[in-house]
Amino acid sequence: MELEIMKKKISTYRGEGGRVRITDDGLLMEILHAWEQWTAPSDGFYKAIGVSQTGMASIIGRAKKLRREGFPTDTFKEIKVADGVQLSAGTLPPCSGIELCMEGGKLIRFQQVEQLIDFLKKAA
Repeated sequence: MELEIMKKKISTYRGEGGRVRITDDGLLMEILHAWEQWTAPSDGFYKAIGVSQTGMASIIGRAKKLRREGFPTDTFKEIKVADGVQLSAGTLPPCSGIELCMEGGKLIRFQQVEQLIDFLKKAA
């Protein structure tokens, strides 16, 4: 059912000649996510959403580029890195949460465990 909805969304970006030109970055990321979850042969995915193999290669390539460049997601929370914190025994400022010591003596503080887990997933 999800692919039928995606097919309808994609059809709104189809030109008169039948060529698909998606300008919505959110839809690109949705297509990439569906593509990564697809376990059957790839030609079945192309048929399910109504796009040719060459057109889909272009779409997936653009979506991967967006993800590499840091496409913002709704669940991502910006974490600020504190500069200039000197780390030595007993001189750390008080913390209310989890602290992660990075290379170069940078310290990142997380108020909740979920924020740390999200950060580690994104950094991996």
